Amino acid sequence: MDTPIADRSRAPFSIAALALILVGCPPPEDTPVPLEAVPGWTTLAPLPEARTEVSVTSDGERIYLAGGFVPPDNGGAEERPPVGEDLWVYDPLLNQWWSLGAIPAGTHHAGFVHVDGRLYLVGGYRDNTFDPVDQVWIYDIDAGAWSEGTPMPTPRGGLAYAVLDGRIHTVGGTVADKGALESEAHNTDSPDASVGTHEVYDPALDRWERLAPMPTARNHHAAEVAGGRLYVTSGRAGNDFTMTVTEAYDPATDRWEEVAPLPTGRSGVAAAEWDGWIYVFGGETFDPDMARTFDDTERYDPREDRWEVLDPMPTARHGLGAGVVDGMIYVISGGPQPGFSFGTSNERYVP
Repeated sequence: MDTPIADRSRAPFSIAALALILVGCPPPEDTPVPLEAVPGWTTLAPLPEARTEVSVTSDGERIYLAGGFVPPDNGGAEERPPVGEDLWVYDPLLNQWWSLGAIPAGTHHAGFVHVDGRLYLVGGYRDNTFDPVDQVWIYDIDAGAWSEGTPMPTPRGGLAYAVLDGRIHTVGGTVADKGALESEAHNTDSPDASVGTHEVYDPALDRWERLAPMPTARNHHAAEVAGGRLYVTSGRAGNDFTMTVTEAYDPATDRWEEVAPLPTGRSGVAAAEWDGWIYVFGGETFDPDMARTFDDTERYDPREDRWEVLDPMPTARHGLGAGVVDGMIYVISGGPQPGFSFGTSNERYVP
């Protein structure tokens, strides 16, 4: 699992070199005074590169962003724009961004999580296609090095993902050939290529295991963990772009149950957990009668099985990501219009 990727210009570098990057970029003279944590929404330094359909995670100190589409070089509309190459990192104390170099392979709609000092980039779609991949790329933050993990058993993009008890759960998404899968194991009961596939990766063992599939096959949904259970909400399948169904997985019993539905149905959302609450941000719909993006912010209390509607985001968008640092939720990037639109927004929500 830890074999470095060879023959690349972005070869692994030393911890000392990484320290120089973190200290030397941004320059000390440009370092701003840390922003006050005011409750509600605050607009911060934008992502240096406009993107959409990104993957975002946090190590508790910084926010990391990988993958997604970027605007075409010629500025024109293309059916499938190119994908972003850089792994971006944001330091909330400095309110500044910088690049950690290129990721090993172009991807979008991928899983992206942090476990024990490493970032795991899982699945997604290849380059600027919608061909699902099984890739597992691992970035060691201290070493600044990429390695490759055991591939995901079922290649999927548009999946939901979260870390529960140190293991990475990947749920749902779309597949290339739904007919090749065993229906009961993957829940292929969907009008499109969406599945309920539920596979979990153990980073310590570099090994995958298949668990009970999600009852509602879907893609462009979100997952988070609270109270020792995995929660999945929102998404789309077929012509339904505004799913509200929310389902909870209990690892002790390997069973799912339906809980209170999301108040505002949408897909392409971001989610984050803080203090036992699950927050859901933004989204989009392609419904002919209401095609639009959402600025909605809603949160779920698993203890009481209820949702609350909160102040909306300053910028409506989809294909965005979210990460938490010190109890503050950073909601990054995403397109302001449905489909291929791109944004640099960096908006912080303090509950």
